[in-house]
Amino acid sequence: MPQRLSPVMTVMQNAAQKAAKRLLRDFNEVEQLQVSIKGPGDFVSQADLRAEAIIREELARARPGYAFLMEEGGASGSENWAWRWVVDPLDGTTNFLHGIPHWAISIALQKRLPDGSAELAAGVVYNPAGNEMFWAEKGAGAFLNERRLRVSARREMADSLFSTGIPFAVSPSSRRLPFARMLGTLMPQVAGIRRFGSASLDLCWVAAGRYEGFWELGLKPWDCAAGILVVREAGGYVTDPQNAETQAMDPDCNVVAANTYLHPKLREIVLAGMSGAGTPAAS
Repeated sequence: MPQRLSPVMTVMQNAAQKAAKRLLRDFNEVEQLQVSIKGPGDFVSQADLRAEAIIREELARARPGYAFLMEEGGASGSENWAWRWVVDPLDGTTNFLHGIPHWAISIALQKRLPDGSAELAAGVVYNPAGNEMFWAEKGAGAFLNERRLRVSARREMADSLFSTGIPFAVSPSSRRLPFARMLGTLMPQVAGIRRFGSASLDLCWVAAGRYEGFWELGLKPWDCAAGILVVREAGGYVTDPQNAETQAMDPDCNVVAANTYLHPKLREIVLAGMSGAGTPAAS
């Protein structure tokens, strides 16, 4: 029996699917452009903007009073918002640019609480190339299309697969050495480490049990907000390296996500790498 969607989830999924149709057309063109001398950089920027405009129009029409935080358009709406959309129209732009079919549309909904803080209320991460719709609402579980998701039950680091984001050209140099320390500590302990190039999908793959854990420093809210909720609703843990629960409200988000058993171990390794302290021994 098909899963019945709430009104807000229907709005979110419809917006993602409408933007996906245009992005898939653009993706088919960029696969041809990637071999040209000029390169497809400007083309992909326009694809980003077109997709974001479609999503914004769909969400604003359905919920006209909600604020926005968007990768391309920035923040808009009331500063005292009660509800806010957090949108990345194309997470995995470099993959898209190179014709690699691993990228996603990420839409999250944040709710302002009486104390002025906020919580993640709903999230959608849609991979159009694979037709995989990851979604969750607070307290209602996490799903991949119609299937309920649960994080992996593996307990041993040696049996576990992790994902991350590797610093690259525009990453601050201050992030490279800490990352090298984390990688150097984790590699000998685990079954493997992957870097697939889309943080939102990395988080959803943790929720689906494809990875045991994920970490990355310096993410933007639109990179991770929806994925964080999907992991939590699938029974996983998502905190910053200091073990504080994150709602993707900070301009830069340091994220450690894993199942119940492995989250403490992964978090300790990330924290030790950040501080330059002695790294935790294998266990």
